[in-house]
Amino acid sequence: MTFLLLNQTFYPDVMATGQYLSELASALARRGHAVTVVTGRQAYDGRRAQGPEDGGQRAEGGRRRTEDGGRPGEVAPHFTGQGGRRDVAFAKREIWRGVRIHRVFSTSFGKETKWRRAVDFGSFILSCCGRMILLPRHDVVIALTTPPLISFIGAWRAKLWRARFCYWVMDMNPDEAVAAGWLRADSFMGRTLERMSRFSFRRADSIIALDRFMRDRIVAKGIAPEKIAVIPPWSHDDEVRLDPVGRKQFREAHGLGGKLVVMYSGNHSPVHPLDTLLRAAEKLRGNPNIVFCFIGGGSEFERVQQWVKDGKANAVCFPYQPLGQLAASLSAADLHVVVMGEAMLGLVHPCKIYNILAVGAPVLYIGPKPSHVTEILDRLGEVYPWASCPHGDVTNAADQILRWVDSARNLQRKVPMEAATAFSKSALLPLMIAELEKLKH
Repeated sequence: MTFLLLNQTFYPDVMATGQYLSELASALARRGHAVTVVTGRQAYDGRRAQGPEDGGQRAEGGRRRTEDGGRPGEVAPHFTGQGGRRDVAFAKREIWRGVRIHRVFSTSFGKETKWRRAVDFGSFILSCCGRMILLPRHDVVIALTTPPLISFIGAWRAKLWRARFCYWVMDMNPDEAVAAGWLRADSFMGRTLERMSRFSFRRADSIIALDRFMRDRIVAKGIAPEKIAVIPPWSHDDEVRLDPVGRKQFREAHGLGGKLVVMYSGNHSPVHPLDTLLRAAEKLRGNPNIVFCFIGGGSEFERVQQWVKDGKANAVCFPYQPLGQLAASLSAADLHVVVMGEAMLGLVHPCKIYNILAVGAPVLYIGPKPSHVTEILDRLGEVYPWASCPHGDVTNAADQILRWVDSARNLQRKVPMEAATAFSKSALLPLMIAELEKLKH
C-alpha cells in the first residue's frame, strides 16, 4: 500500500505529534509499504531550538539524504535568523528509514499573537497543497491536526484521488479554540471552521481518537461510532525509561542538587493553564529544598520564562529536550505535574502521562475529574504515588507538593506494570498499523 502522511511536524522535530508520526511512518515502511510525508521545513518551536553555539551542528547545503535509519534528532538542521533569533530549517527533501519526506515552506512569525499563528499555519497549508498537487496518487491519506484542520485538505486530496482517508485526531479544533476563548463559535470564522471539521470527520474512513472522552466528543457531532478506534499515544519505549545515571547527570548539570524537583515538561499553552502551579510555587518560594523545573515550549513559555527571571519562585526553565535526552530529564524529577484545562476534556489528550509512568515518577494532576489521567491513576490505585487537585486550589496544590519533600528521598521508583504493557509502543503501535492496513481496497 502507498501512504501519504500530513502534519506540520515530523522527524527530526521534537514536537510530540511529529515524534509519534515518525514512529508510525518508519513502522509502515518496515512492513513494506511506500510511505511519503509532507511536513514543514521550519522547526515547530524553532526559535528555541539548539543552535551551533549551544552544541548543535550546522548543516551544509540545502538537501541531505539519509538511508541509515537515523533516530529523531540526528539530522543537523540549518539555523537562520538575525541576532539572537534562531529559526531552524530542515532539509527540503530526504529519505529516512525508507520514508520519503517532502518539507515545505512556511513563515515563522511565531505563536505570540493570533495573527502570527494564523499566517504561519496558512502559509504551511498553501505550501502543502502545492506539493500534494505534484504527488502521484496514494492509496491512503493520513492527516493529523498540526496545524488545525490540515485534515480538511487531506480529506479533499483523498476524495479527489478516490483514496481512503484516516483522521488521526491529536486534538479537536475549532472546538479547542472555542473552549480556550480564542474563537467565537457563532462567528463567521467559527462556523466556517466547524463545517470544515465536520467534513473531515464525515469523509474519514477511519478515525483514531486518543481516549473515550475524545471519542464521545466526535460521536456528539453525528459521526458513526463504528468508524472510531480509540488508540492512545504510546510511551517512547526505546528512548524513555527510568535512567538513574541520566537523572544524576541532569541534576548536577543544572545545579538541582539534593532538592525536590517539581517538573512540568511539555507544551506551555492556555490549554494547560499553569496559574495554579505557578501560584503554588510562589507560595513555596521560602522553602529552599524545593525547585520548580519547566521544560518545553509553546505560546505561554515566554511568560513562564519571564516569571522565572523575575524571581517569583525557586524555578528554572529549559527548552524541549532532544528525544535522546528525554529519559534523563524526566527521570530527574521527583514529582511530575500534569495539567488539563477544565474545558479541554476530550479536546486534548494528556499524552505526557505515558512517559511519566515509564520513568516511575510520582504525579500531581491539576484538572477536571474524571479524565483520562484520573482513570489511569485510579486503576493503579495505592500502588502508585499520585495526587490531584482542582484548578484554583493553590493551598491544596502547595500542600500536596510539601508531602513529597520528605517522602521523595525514601521513595523507591517502580514502573507500574500497566505502563510497561498497556501503554507501551510495542502494544499500541501494532494496533495503529492494523487499523491502517484494514483500509486496503
